[in-house]
Amino acid sequence: MATHASMPARGAAPARTKRPSTLSWAMPVTLGVILGWWATSIVRGGGVLTGTQLALGLISGAVLAALCYALGRAQKRLPVEAKAVAYGTLFGGSVGFLYSLSDKSVLAASVLGLVTGAAMLVCAFYAFYVTQD
Repeated sequence: MATHASMPARGAAPARTKRPSTLSWAMPVTLGVILGWWATSIVRGGGVLTGTQLALGLISGAVLAALCYALGRAQKRLPVEAKAVAYGTLFGGSVGFLYSLSDKSVLAASVLGLVTGAAMLVCAFYAFYVTQD
């Protein structure tokens, strides 16, 4: 007789809010700080740090961190191929951007970005394909 009192009511499941893990925001912030510091050091060239150089580093780091966070939140809903393309695009774009800051031509930066992005695409596709459920 007492069994009915311990059984949960139908449709009255407790509301659970799933909080993002620490790694889901710590990794993008770390990558953003690294890219921002690297961009600032490339533009600075050993000279005195100016406000525009610092702004370039802060803005580029914040943009990368936001894109990494958004990709990390959306990657579970993407198929393997789209995830690999997204990671390859993000990596290739970042490398091409950093290379373009070193006073190289746009063509050289684009080629380096495409090559490294394609390499990341292949590596990410392999990693995601092997570890998929």
